[in-house]
This record gives sequence, structure tokens and C-alpha cells, in this order.
Amino acid sequence: MSFHSGQRISVLNVAEKPSVAKAVSEILSRGGGGYRARPGRSCYNRVFEFDLTIKRQQCHMLFTSVTGHLMELDFDDRYRKWNSCDPTDLYHAPVRKYVPQDKLDIKRTLEEEAMKCQWLILWLDCDREGENIAFEVIDVCTAVNHNLNIWRARFSALIDREIHQSVQNLGRPNKYFADAVDARQEIDLRIGASFTRFQTMLLKDSFALDVPDETRNVVLSYGPCQFPTLGFIVERYWEIQSHEPEDFWTINCSHVIDGATASFKWKRDRLFDFACSIVIYEICVEEPTATVKTVKHQEKLKYPPYPLSTIEIQKRASRYFRMSSEHTMKVAEDLYQAGFISYPRTETDSFSVNTDLHAIVQQQTAHQIWGSYAELLLNPEARLWRNPGNGGHDDKAHPPIHPTQFTSGESRWSPDHHKIYELVTRHFLACVSQPAVGAETIVDIDIAGEQFSVSGRTIIAKNYLDVYRFDNWGGSIIPTYQTGQQFLPTTLTLDPGSTRPPPLLSESDLLSCMDKAGIGTDATMHDHIKKLLDRRYVIKDQNTRFSPTNLGEALVMGYDDMGYELWKPDLRSTMEDDMKLVSLGTKTKNHALRTSLEKMEACFIDAKLKKIKLMEAMGFFFERTNRTSNDHSVMENVCPCSLCQEANMVLKQKPDGSFMVGCSNFPMCRKVVWLPGSISEANVTSDICNSCTPGPVHKIRFKFRRLEIPPNYDVHHLGCIGGCDITLKELTEICGTGSRNHSSVAGSGNRASEPPSNQRRANARQISCSNCRQTGHSSRTCPSQSSNSTPQPSRGHNSQNGNSSVLCGSCGAACVMRTANTEANRGRRFYTCQSQGCGFFIWEDNLENAGIANQLRRSVYPSYTRPTSNTVGIVGRGRSRGRGRNQGGQRGWQTTNSTFVTATGEPLSGRRCEFLVGRACNREITWQQWVTYSFLSHKIVYFGV
Repeated sequence: MSFHSGQRISVLNVAEKPSVAKAVSEILSRGGGGYRARPGRSCYNRVFEFDLTIKRQQCHMLFTSVTGHLMELDFDDRYRKWNSCDPTDLYHAPVRKYVPQDKLDIKRTLEEEAMKCQWLILWLDCDREGENIAFEVIDVCTAVNHNLNIWRARFSALIDREIHQSVQNLGRPNKYFADAVDARQEIDLRIGASFTRFQTMLLKDSFALDVPDETRNVVLSYGPCQFPTLGFIVERYWEIQSHEPEDFWTINCSHVIDGATASFKWKRDRLFDFACSIVIYEICVEEPTATVKTVKHQEKLKYPPYPLSTIEIQKRASRYFRMSSEHTMKVAEDLYQAGFISYPRTETDSFSVNTDLHAIVQQQTAHQIWGSYAELLLNPEARLWRNPGNGGHDDKAHPPIHPTQFTSGESRWSPDHHKIYELVTRHFLACVSQPAVGAETIVDIDIAGEQFSVSGRTIIAKNYLDVYRFDNWGGSIIPTYQTGQQFLPTTLTLDPGSTRPPPLLSESDLLSCMDKAGIGTDATMHDHIKKLLDRRYVIKDQNTRFSPTNLGEALVMGYDDMGYELWKPDLRSTMEDDMKLVSLGTKTKNHALRTSLEKMEACFIDAKLKKIKLMEAMGFFFERTNRTSNDHSVMENVCPCSLCQEANMVLKQKPDGSFMVGCSNFPMCRKVVWLPGSISEANVTSDICNSCTPGPVHKIRFKFRRLEIPPNYDVHHLGCIGGCDITLKELTEICGTGSRNHSSVAGSGNRASEPPSNQRRANARQISCSNCRQTGHSSRTCPSQSSNSTPQPSRGHNSQNGNSSVLCGSCGAACVMRTANTEANRGRRFYTCQSQGCGFFIWEDNLENAGIANQLRRSVYPSYTRPTSNTVGIVGRGRSRGRGRNQGGQRGWQTTNSTFVTATGEPLSGRRCEFLVGRACNREITWQQWVTYSFLSHKIVYFGV
């Protein structure tokens, strides 16, 4: 970059944290008389002022900070409430990036300072997240000052050399890095919100979850990285649970001479056949003399570790100190901000050729423990120095983690701070050291044709092992053997054993799995593990090994049973690869978003259709509850709302278990389509109705309760709520809407549940007479009809048809007349029984047939008493095997000497009882079902009495 001296300019500097702003200000102002501090709008983010010359340009530096991300990404307000939309809409809903309420003071500080400056220098962390935060700051500052000259300072340690070098070699911010983070944030937001809402609303109130929190506040979260991480833990747990121990046998041989013991290992290792093992062992016992076949002496090297990356420091801290990855990163961040180690978030495990490694070692020569080793490293005569190995990873942002300042320990440090600083320092000293050298001896022997082997090792030069106390290179001293030598073994045994399952994943193992599969980044992996623990999907024992809770296992099992592997790392690995391509500029952010979200949206739609699998998996671990909540229903888009024309009509399951299709813009829009109350399951499909408008109108796959629909209707039905589906209309008329009373066997005679009062009022206003075209009445009650029309009984009074009252087909009580208000039958009259719990129902149009039915019932079985189960027989072929109980306590009705009649009452003798209505073979039916279906379907029904 080039600068021109001249008039002094004002420069706004922004760091990622207040502590970094203060540390950099101290370093840059040290030679010029120090800095002056003043408060900003936020009490935590002060402003430091000092003068500095940057490439001959006189600058007045104003140094402040943010606290991590300045902005948040979220949906527009309309989509933020959980019940505001179908979760599928979240894959296309508009999102916005904004400054949240708690960071508005920081924003005001940046705006006020930017207005009076000519330059903006960004001192954010030099990774993708830091670059994204940098562009958040740019957006805020350039909104009030379009003329800012924007620069980027890149550094890896808060030490004088790094900071001064950075400010004198400013660059430009990297938009590709920021775009990669924007893409990942949007992908995670859409996927996480959709699946989290889906599984939380579906499951939390349906099951008694074993979590200590109040169940209604539980959020069953889903994260694109979090869930594959859970999958690793569950998969290992399943491997252990499914392991079947298998017995095996092995031959062990030992030889003790001059106090040294050699334990020879059988080269067959083990056999799973006991008979074969016995035969071979007996042959060895019969000829036990061992002959030394070969003796090999060779030099072995144990190489030091590669330079330290973020993943390695987490894995090694877990292995050596039992520290969690999340705590390790917190401690490392503290040490970095205090200037003692380099930036702890890096994928790089190789040092640049320009790094002054000797200077870093020189700082450590004063340490009372490893200072002497550091002096040996710098002594050419000791020949201990070795240039560090190359691990093959370089993020082009930061060097490997290494000590940046000598300390023997600070007074405010915790024991964990001492441990992490010691690990970083010893690791650095080890990686610039020679490998350990050992002499290894391998002896092969023969006993009766069976081969055995033993190896022993002695360390010649420990080298890096002298400082890296965390590694060891164990070996055993074995006796000296010569080729051709013979001896009798001290012991020769046939020992049993059995196979063992693999152990649970340790935190180090889990980090390795995530790293290998590309789940998360070096800076976020520990966060994903912590979320699993916080959500109580997994637990961690004292050995830092993970096992899933019932909740975690149930969720993985449910998605696994759906037939695809959302809990596997493949989908997320592909997304992370796309993010890398975006950061390199070889793939656009929009392209990466489109490909990832299309794939996950397809998975989500499929998961909703197969949600019963998730319910079944949860039912395997948890007891069902009777709790309901307003947000229990899982809403699914059906079609656009034709009333408000702003929102979608969505399928909803109400707290009572019944289904409806209503506008998602409720209560502003109250359009609703009521569905039959006999529905047990309903799922919106991807099939589109070709005739209904406005479209698209998605068809719904219904499953009905068999005992609540006529036998001539299928239990499964692919229907449309747009108005073209005759079957759905008929079932709504017959079965009514709303919840069902399961205390009795409900049939088509159940009276239709009435919609809410506001809906009834709307229906009354919409009634239009076909005769006079006026509203408020139907053609049946039109005053313009001729006076000789048949008078209609008033609602709620007994109706007369000739001289006979309409009696209930179930209990014989007098019925009352009511008027239907469903769309297809508005104004149509029907009769229903007044008795509580009785569900008799028949249309006025069928009054004549109803009279015949009553007459038939009284004539062919005058002493009939309604059974307690409301059941009169079994639908199907063969003899009548009714399952009701008569007064004598006998099960069923008598099948001997039975009389059979047709629907017209004509007796049929010598015929077997045959119910030919519908397809519901071997199903109970009620008397009113028989009456209704026989006349409405015009089918012949034979009934045994």
C-alpha cells in the first residue's frame, strides 16, 4: 500500500473485543506518550486516543471495539413466531441482518466516531468469522460516512512485533470470507429453525420427557452440525449395544531367564474354534521345545508431534487433563488476549519459513523447569534442533499455536491456565526437537510348527521426550537370544477370551470424527459438543466419554427409521465443502445457498410426511401424555388463502386431536375448512389438484378410524379440500367435524359438531335462496313458495310424517329436527336423538325409509333391547357373531333358529347371515349404522335376529 504524508487524518480502529482494543492501543502508543481513554456509548467499549505515523502519514488514532458479532440474522417479524407459518415456509421466508437491541449503543459509538474520520482500520480476528464481523462494522460505518478508506490489519499475537508489523502493512478485507459465513449462517438458520419447530411442536407435549426443566419450556433443537455430532455418539453406542461376545482361544508362551521375561505372542493371534485350538495346543505340549528362528535388531524413531492446531489442542487437553473442548478454548482465549500465546483458532499445523523460531525458543530459556532444555535446543553442539514437520494444513490466516511471551505463571491464573500454557510451550519446544531414538529387537521362535514372536525396546536418546512429558515410548527389556538357540518355555498355556465391543467415544475421539467428516470448523466444534450436553441429548462421564440420553437416541432412531440419514455427516460435509469454495471465490454465495437449501428442504418435506416414524421412536422410550398446547399442531401448507390473499391455508391438528385447514394469518383472517372428525392421521402431500383454484392446492392423505366411517368407504383416502372431492364432503356430512367421543362406538349416525358461533353467523349471512335469490333463508323455507307446499317442522320440535313420530333407531326415543350448516348441505334438515351419548342421525330426505326402518325393527324384533356396547353384529360373511352382551349375560346373539330379513322387511329362511355392506370384514357395527347404510347406500343387508 502507498501513503502520502501531509495533513493529519483521523483513523477509526475497531477490534473484536474491548481487551484487544486496549492491548493494541497500549502497544502502538507506547513510544508516543501513551493513550487517553474516554467512555463510548456502551460502558464496556471505551475509546482510546493516541497519535501514530503509518508509512509517513500522520494519524490520530481512535480505537474502540465491538463484542463479537455486531449483527444477527433472523426472519422477518411475520415468520418469527412458531405458529406463524408452516415450517416449510422458512426455507424461502425473507431474512434480514440487523443490530439487536443490546448492541445499539456500540452501533451509536461507531456511527459517531466514523462521521469524523477518514480511515477505518479493522482489527478483527483473522478468520472467516472475524472477516464477517469486519463487514458488519463496515456496513454500520459507511452508512454514515461513504468516503471512508477501509483497511484491514492482520495479526496472530498481541505482541509488539506482530502489532507494529501489522499496522505498517495494512491490506483490504476479504469479501469471500465474509460471504462464506453469511451463507453458513443463513443455511443454519433455515434448517435449524424448520426442524427445531417441527420436532418440538410434534413431540414435546405428546411425551413425558425425562428432563429436569419444565417440559413446556423444552426446545428440541436441531442443528446441521449438532445432529451429525449426536449421530457419531449414538452410532458408537448402538455398536456397543449390538455387540455379541464371541469366545476365542489363544496360546501364550513365556520364558524367564536371568530375571528378564519374554512374553511371546502367537502369530495366529486367536482361534474361534475350540476343537482346533485344543488340537494345536496339544501338539505344542507334546513337543514344547522352542527354537529361535530369527533375531532382528533395528533402530526405531519416534517423531515429535506436528505444530499445534485448534483441533489438536482440544484433543490433547481432553486426553492429558480431562478438560472439555469448550473450557479449553475459553482458557486459550484468555491466554491469547493477555499476550502469552498466539491466536488459538487456527487450522494451520506448519510454520512459515519466515517465522523466527529461534527467537521464540530464546524467550523460554529463563523458565525454571524447561529453560535448560530450551538452551540445549539453541546449542549447535547438542544437535537437538530440528526444523518442525509439516502437517499439511494451512488456513492462510494464522500460524500454529505457540507461546508468544515468557512467563513462569501469573498470580491470577487458575490451574487450568497453567496447564494450557505449559502444553502450548512444551508442544512448541517438542516440535522443533529431534525424534526419540530406540533400539528394537524382534525374536521369532518355533514350537512344533507354530510361530511365536516377541519384541523389546530400549531408548537410546529421548530427545523431544525429555521436554514433552505427555508422550511416552514404553518398551520392555527381553533376554538375549541367538539364532538357532533352543529352550523350554517357562509357561505354555491355552487361554480363553471373548471379543469386546469398542469403547464409548471420548471427547478426543469425537473431535477426530468431526474433523475427519468436516463437521463444523476448528472454531465451532466445541460449541456443537456443548449444545448436545446443554440440550441433554448426551451425557459425559468422568472419563470424558459420551453416551446418548433416551431423548438423543430417540431422535436419531426416528430419523433413521424414516429411511434416510439426516444424522450422518454426509449432508453437512457437502455444505462445509461449499463454504470453502465460497471463501476461495470459486463458488458464489447464492449458488451455495440454493444447492444446500434445496436438498435440505426435500429432506424436511419427506420428514414431515414420515413423522409417524419419529412418534414411534419416541414412544419406545417415553410414556405418552394427555397434555396439549396451543402450539402442538404441526402446520403444513395446503393452498393459498382465497379470502385474505396474503397467507396460506395450512393443515392444523387442534388440541382435541381433530384436524382442520385454516389460514395461517389467523386471527386477522378467519377462513377455515372443517374436516371430518373421524380422521386419525392427515399429511399434506406434494400432489397437486388439477381442477381446484386458486392453486396450487396440495392434496392431503387422510387415514380414518374404521369404526367411525361407513363400511363402503376406504380407511385411506387421498383427498382435496378445494371443493372437488365428493368423498370428503360425504364423510364430513356423515361424521361431522371436531373431536370424537370415544366412550362409545361412533358411526355415521353421530350428529355433526357445529362450527364456532362466529362461523355459524358467517354461514347464515351467506345462505342464498335458489327461488328468490335472497339471503337469510333456504329454498326449503322460502316464503315465495306455494301455500300448498308441505309444511316444514320448526327446529327443535318433534316432526310428524303422517301420524308417526320419528323414533331413534338406537334407543327408541323421539328425535328432534335440526338444520345442517355445512357447505354442501346448508339448509338441509336431519333428525337426531336427544339422549346423551346416543348418536342416531338421519336426513329428512330419507324420512320414508327411516319410517320403514323403525317399522322393520319393531316388527322383526319387538323385544329388542339396545346392547350396552351399541353393537348388533359383525360386518362380514358367515354366521352372525355379534359381540354385544344380552340381558342374560350371553356373548352375542343366538345364531340357531335365526330369522333373516332384507332391508324391506321380507323374511328369508334357511339363509346364512351375510353382511355385504362395504369392505369392513369382521368389524363391529351399530344398529344405527345398519339402518343408515342399508337405506342411504341402497344395498341389500341381511340381518340375523
